[in-house]
Amino acid sequence: MKEILQKLMNGEISSEEAEKMLKTMQIRELEDFAKIDTGRDVRTGVPEAIFAEGKDDDELVKIVLGFADKGHVIVTRLEKDRYSLIKDELKVLEDQGLELDYNERARIMVVRDHEIEKNGKIGIITAGTSDIPVAEEARIIAEEAGCEVLTSYDVGVAGIHRLFGHIRRMLEKDVKVIIVVAGMEGALPSVVAGLVDVPVVGVPTSVGYGVGEGGFTALYAMLQSCAPGIAVMNIDNGFGAGVFAVTIVKQICKP
Repeated sequence: MKEILQKLMNGEISSEEAEKMLKTMQIRELEDFAKIDTGRDVRTGVPEAIFAEGKDDDELVKIVLGFADKGHVIVTRLEKDRYSLIKDELKVLEDQGLELDYNERARIMVVRDHEIEKNGKIGIITAGTSDIPVAEEARIIAEEAGCEVLTSYDVGVAGIHRLFGHIRRMLEKDVKVIIVVAGMEGALPSVVAGLVDVPVVGVPTSVGYGVGEGGFTALYAMLQSCAPGIAVMNIDNGFGAGVFAVTIVKQICKP
């Protein structure tokens, strides 16, 4: 980008040519199945994330390798058996000095070439242990985008006395937003939002019996919450919660 702008300042290219070069430099085509957005991290502050579901293994490997020069990419919804099948093909990245991390619970693989500098804090709370996979997805996304994350898991309304000390700790640590992940009846975000003065991001999970199965009861409960200040993500969307929370923190913590 600097090179293009320098050529424009030197009169070597026209403004129209510079505009075209800036637009095309942000898209890299991989055969006929993918167009890599190489400028997403600059625009949004969040690294490019590749959704693994629906892609065959060969396509997924080619897309990940296509990001190698960026030095930072996240692969979401990558099951352990799929990771085991493709990890040998990705060892070439380690030969290039890149680090590969895989979190089985969150189903996320991260490729990075540097330590992530942290700025701003996010809290993540789950109602139950079964909600942790979605919370872990949110945690990894937030940390890879440059936020420090404090977690408190299994502190839901079935034992409400477990909750208050964890909320106090998060507020004392100056978290700027709290992500609350809950299935079943999805009541926990309303409880938390009624106790804190920071934004709350509710994430319904597909954990529950009967009418709660699939997460819709939790989703409807969060959308209908009488406690103000709640933003609600889609069912099991830990990724979206992480990105939204990071966006809030980055606006608050701008230098």
